[in-house]
Amino acid sequence: MQENNMPLDTIISFKDCNIYQQDHLVLSDVNFEIKKGEFVYLIGKVGSGKTSVIKTINAQLPLEEGEGRVAGFDLTGMRKKDIPILRRKLGIVFQDFQLLTDRSVYSNLEFVLRATGWKNKTEIDERIGQVLEKVGLGTKGYKIPHQLSGGEQQRVVIARALLNDPDIILADEPTGNLDPETSEDIIKILRDISRNGRAVVFATHNYTLLKKYIARTLKCEKGKITETDHDEELEFI
Repeated sequence: MQENNMPLDTIISFKDCNIYQQDHLVLSDVNFEIKKGEFVYLIGKVGSGKTSVIKTINAQLPLEEGEGRVAGFDLTGMRKKDIPILRRKLGIVFQDFQLLTDRSVYSNLEFVLRATGWKNKTEIDERIGQVLEKVGLGTKGYKIPHQLSGGEQQRVVIARALLNDPDIILADEPTGNLDPETSEDIIKILRDISRNGRAVVFATHNYTLLKKYIARTLKCEKGKITETDHDEELEFI
């Protein structure tokens, strides 16, 4: 963890950007920067553009207007062949888990590693052990997803996101299907990950979490993104 007086490098930067879903302008004049090791909330009502921001960061939506840089990549006019390289620097945590239900936790993680070029069985075993320990599931690798609680499944998703040691974790409503206590466990894990130097973007409309675990907050509202002061009343639910 870096000292407060040490500069942090910018890992995500949007300047004068317009974000579209197909031909529909979702957000205009988007300007923000996120540093390595920052934990940042992205909030707003359903349909306000949170997911569009996440999809633009991971190049699922093209950025055609403005200047956007993520993990050293220029999003504007990005070549298709560079998108998989960018995505290896990103870990994605989904609300609906998207685990392979016909195989064990270990096999879910092994599938991702082999798909991204890992071949050595010993190294694969070691890496899977490391990420499962990180999320408190060191003894659950043999389990099938349906044998796990929702919170445990989300921990597996976080472990999966960490496999290739990404610079950025994008969490899109990761607590949306979880009870309050389990949601707190998940946010604690993600905050701990940010303290180890990764940027974490946590898209949510969970007002309770936001008030309890205060962090820098970007708000999507009325086609804009603004930085929200926590001393103000956050009326977005």
